[in-house]
Amino acid sequence: MNKKPPSLFNFCFGTPFRDVSIVWFDAGTGCIVKRIFLSREDASAMALASTAFPGISPGLRDHIKCLADEIDTMLAGGIPEFDIRILDFSECSDFQRRVLLEERNIPRGEVRSYGWLASRIGKPGAARAVGNALATNPFPLIIPCHRAVMSDGRIGGFQGGPAMKRALLEMEGLVFSPSGTTQIDIKELTD
Repeated sequence: MNKKPPSLFNFCFGTPFRDVSIVWFDAGTGCIVKRIFLSREDASAMALASTAFPGISPGLRDHIKCLADEIDTMLAGGIPEFDIRILDFSECSDFQRRVLLEERNIPRGEVRSYGWLASRIGKPGAARAVGNALATNPFPLIIPCHRAVMSDGRIGGFQGGPAMKRALLEMEGLVFSPSGTTQIDIKELTD
């Protein structure tokens, strides 16, 4: 007998970078985050969540409100305390999960290249695949995929758009050249 999937809920809230939507479900032992959506120039977070999960219901619990408050802290330049135990990695491939967990280890105020991440997970030469794994990061901000940049210092893509990625990096103390690249030699960023 197939078990019925849990009911999904959505909490959408405003931030200085437009709306953010948290899609979550009640696991019985607590709330689990299925996905986080950032608004883009072409679509609101609410529209993206509704398209990905048709029939989703609005809902809020204390754990989700605390997560939203931590996201607000981060987007205001503060240092959040995210608990990744509430994230549902079940739809991530093993490769993507490894990329996301390694990305999470990049310290605030630092960046690493996609190639560096590929090497760290034992897949040298898979920089493009790492970029794709981060482009579909189901938990942007909690898994700080904005800290991955191209090997030449250009910022690369981000679900919330390049302006949001740059603003997040600047809030963390990174400086950019007039050409838009980070003022750090990416190749020197090793353990």
